[in-house]
Parts: sequence; structure tokens; C-alpha cells
Amino acid sequence: MNFIGHQNIFKLQSRFLDLLDTDLIYEDYLINVQKMLYAVKEVFSPNIIEAALYSFQDWNLSYENVISTNKETTLHTIPTIFHGNRIINKINKFSIGSEKVVKNGKMIRLNDRNQKSYFLVLNANFASSDLLTEEDILLKDIAEEFESFLTKLQKMYEVLKEERKYKQLFRATQKLHSSMKMENVLSEVIYTLQDIYPSFTYYLLLSHDNNSHGDLPVKDLEYDSENMAAMKAYVTGDIQFEEMVDENKAITYAPLKGKQGIYGVLQIIAPHTNIFPKNEVEFITAIANVAGGALENAQLYQQSKKLVADLQLINEASHQLNSNLRLTEIMTYMCERISTSFHAKEVGFILFSCESNSIKVLQGSSPFFFEKKALKYIQFFKEIIQVEKDSMFLGDFSIQMDDTEYKSIMAVPMIQTGILKGFAIVMHPDPYYFSFDTFKLLQSLIHHSTLALTNSMLREELEKMVVTDHLTKLYSRSFLDEKIECSLTEDKEGTFILVDIDNFKSINDTYGHQVGDEIIVQVANIIIENIRSSDIGSRWGGEELAIYLPRVPLSIGVSVAERLVSKVRKWTSPTVTISCGVSYWNKETKENYHTIFKRADKALYIAKETGKNKVVVQDSLLC
Repeated sequence: MNFIGHQNIFKLQSRFLDLLDTDLIYEDYLINVQKMLYAVKEVFSPNIIEAALYSFQDWNLSYENVISTNKETTLHTIPTIFHGNRIINKINKFSIGSEKVVKNGKMIRLNDRNQKSYFLVLNANFASSDLLTEEDILLKDIAEEFESFLTKLQKMYEVLKEERKYKQLFRATQKLHSSMKMENVLSEVIYTLQDIYPSFTYYLLLSHDNNSHGDLPVKDLEYDSENMAAMKAYVTGDIQFEEMVDENKAITYAPLKGKQGIYGVLQIIAPHTNIFPKNEVEFITAIANVAGGALENAQLYQQSKKLVADLQLINEASHQLNSNLRLTEIMTYMCERISTSFHAKEVGFILFSCESNSIKVLQGSSPFFFEKKALKYIQFFKEIIQVEKDSMFLGDFSIQMDDTEYKSIMAVPMIQTGILKGFAIVMHPDPYYFSFDTFKLLQSLIHHSTLALTNSMLREELEKMVVTDHLTKLYSRSFLDEKIECSLTEDKEGTFILVDIDNFKSINDTYGHQVGDEIIVQVANIIIENIRSSDIGSRWGGEELAIYLPRVPLSIGVSVAERLVSKVRKWTSPTVTISCGVSYWNKETKENYHTIFKRADKALYIAKETGKNKVVVQDSLLC
């Protein structure tokens, strides 16, 4: 090689070193390789017209243009592949742009790197084109310098890439462990990987994940033949590799490990390769472990928040239940609270009757349970709970019963001092809607509410006993007096009926006092069956009974009295009759309770004196 050639080699070395003295090293790797090619072209101009770097693809036996000084440089004729270093091969057809074609291109093989063969391709306009000429030796030296600097450049980029990767890992670690939201953790993992490996594809395969994560590539981790490598990574906790030669891609499965368990698998798909880059495995394992720890922390935080919320719910419910609420108020509160907290569609409280083996839906339950179609659900769970006395948690009720509207069902017995009082039932149309944690919380709520429910029932039963006649179960006279006084103030009108059992003394004399009591009970039951829940039937004294009909005009009150006379005569055994005295008031009459009673009593006296078994209205008006 002549003196000028040596001078140009030194000049080329200087140009290459200049690249290291600038900020170009922080630019894209291929941009700097292209600047190297420009340096070769410019230093050896006009002998070298164009320069390019090619790689040989083993998988499809083709040459691929990595970078060149002309973006339209194309290698048309595939030359023979030479083994060994610095072998120069003449290219018969090498085009630059769409028109210019040269026939004296030179291809110089560089040392293999990253399991790929690279070639420096030059459009070298030298006088001779034979191999091993002085020009060829110069080309070899150019290739040697180019490869030497390319190796240095590549090592620097690898160092910078590693530094950048671990800076990203440090930044991601700080951010991941500063967030307690699952959504933020998952998005940060994907963002970090996409920033470092933009050509890769990622999926987060999470176990027991039922939440929506927007646009994040999150999938459920499922056990099937297509996910064997993923499941192996999840079960063993070791990173797994899958080579898909036919599809020209490699897949890595990195377990997301925390201290207490494995929470999923990170799936990474590397395109255009049959083997996953081994030098990236350590970093991917590190970020997967960081992500697993962050997921664990986020999950534990969410669990602790839920536990606090559950305890607050139980505490609030206990406070409300112990505030002497009425039974209907307790049931309304519990149903609304359960419906809101569990997002339940239907909530019902079913009470058992030990005497008649019947059921009663408590007021406050969802309207659905008062409909006929609810009976099949109530009967199904009633029969099982009465036998097993244990809670039931069904994810899909359609497996147990066909044509069912509600599939997710929880049923919890209400047991107090060992006695089964009834059960609570919570339902939703979707299968597997309720979690097991929700089921355990419901059990705790029902356990706390059962005592309050029982106490409220006993309190209302005691209140009822105070104002109820023990024999007839009608209200007491004092209760009736109180209600009439209130009605005179609040209502516009009302009708009062005084009832007496005819010839009651002869019943006692003939059949005895026990049968006499039974007759009073029979008449009282007929009254209860023929008046509204807002009407008041009471025992006036002895064989005399009284009925007050608030907000009822005289004509309807007389009809009620006549119906009672007819039914008593028909349904009592031994047969008895009754006489009724009816009085009426409205705002215009401005009467008081005493005058209303006196007129009804006078009407009853007339009925008794004029044949009995009849209704007399006020003074002497017969019906």
C-alpha cells in the first residue's frame, strides 16, 4: 500500500475518533454507523463512490441492507459466501439510486457479531478489480479499521444501553413501589418495557384477576395446552422460554414473584428471531421481580383497605342495629346496606314459624320476595338450611335448578341461642358475581343482625301483649280509647261499632265457661278477618267487643256490622248471634269520645230489646 493510502488510513482513524469526541454517541446507533460510512466515502474520494453495510440472514439466505450512504443502494446479485476474514468478493451488479448501476462493487466480509455475518460493500472505482491487488489490500485495511471502530462503537452502545436499562429499572422501581394502585403498577411495567424494547410485544397474564384494566395488555392466566410454558413459569417460579421457528419468533415467560406468592406471568414476544436474546434475560427477570413485589404490595394494600371498609361496615351496622329500631326499620336498613355494599340485585330476610312450619318474608326485603316467582328460591334454601343449619354460597345456581333468573346466590341462616330463626338470601343474575370475601362479610353481618332482629321482635311482641287482650288477641279497651281520641283530632270522620254476644249467660250455663270463652274467641277471629289492618278491634269487657273504623263513613260502617252479624250466625259453633250498635261522627258534629260511645251503647240496647241478632244505628235507626 502506497504512502497516500497510509495517510488516508490515518485520516480515517482520525475521523472515526472525532465521532467519539462529540455528542453523536448519544444518537441512534445506526446514524453513527452511517457517519462512519460517510467518512470512508469522503476520505477515499473519488476512488470510493458509495459505501454500505449489509448483513446476511441465515434463516432466508438473503442479504439485508443495514445502512448506507445512499438510501436507495441495492445489492442485486448475491455473491458466493466466502469463509474467513478479509475476503474480498467482486459484485457483478450493484446499483445506486434508480438509474445508476455499477459493476465493480466490492464486498468485504467483517468478523461475525451477534451470530450474524456482516459485509462492508463499496463501490470502489479503482483501476484494477482483481483480488489481492494493492487496492484490495487498501480495502482490507479500510475494512479492518471500520470493523475495529464498529466494535468499539458497539461496545459503547451496549454499555450505554445497559446503563439506560438499569436507570429505567431504578426509576421504575421507585415509581412501582410508590404506587398502591394495581392499575398504575401494571401500566408502569408495560411502559418501561416498551421504552427499552420497542420492537417486542408484551402481555401480563394475571391469576385471579376479574378487573378491567382499560387498554393494558392484560389477560387471565388459564391452564390449557397453549399456555403450558406460562403455567410452568407460574408454578415453578422460574423463567421459561419458547422457540417458535415456524413463526420466526421467540417468547419468554417471566413469573411476577412477590414474597408471599406468584401473581402472574409476564409474556414477552421477540420478533424475527428463533432464540430469545440471552443478554436480556437478566434485566427482564429483574423487572419481573420488581413488578411482582409491587403487585403484591398493591394487592395487600387493597386487601387492607377492603378489610378496614368491612370493619367499618360491621361497626356502623352494629351501631344502627343497637339503636332500638323497629323491626321493619332494621330490615329496611339491612337490605339497603347489603344491596349497596355488595351490589346485590335482590336481598331478602325470611322468618320461620316453628308452630306452623310456615315462612314469612319480613317487610323491608326486596319486592321480588313478595312475588310468587320467589317461592322456588325460598323453598329450595329453606329445606336445605333447616336440615344443615349452615350457610350456602352458590356461584351458578343454574347448575342446581333449570330456568333460573338469578345465578349467584348467598344464603346465611339466622341462629340465636342455637335456635334457627330464618335466613337471609342475597342474589344477582350474573354467575360467580360475589367473591368469597363478600360471602364471609355477609355471614358476619347476619350474625350481628340476628340478635338485634330477635330483640326487636321480642320488644314488639311485648308491646303488643301490653295493648292486646290475652284471650281474644284483640286490642285492649285502653288502646282503643287512645286511638279514638287521636282520630278525633287527626281524621275527618269515623264509625264506632259496639258488639254484644246475644244470650251469652245461657251459653255459659249450658256449656260451661270454657265453651263460653271459645265462643268469644270465635267471634273475635271473625272480626279480625273482616276488618282492615288500619281498623281497631278490641275487647270492651266480658262478652262485649268494639270496633272503630277511622276515616270510614256511616254507610260502610253499617255494611261491616251487618256482615259480622251474618257471619257470626253462620260460622260459630255452638251457634250464637250478635247485636250491634253503630254511631258515627264527622268534623261538623264536633262530638267527643264520650258522646260517640253513648250513642253506640244506646243503639246496642235498642237492638237487644227489639229482638237481637241485628244492627241498630245511633239512636233508633234500624238497618
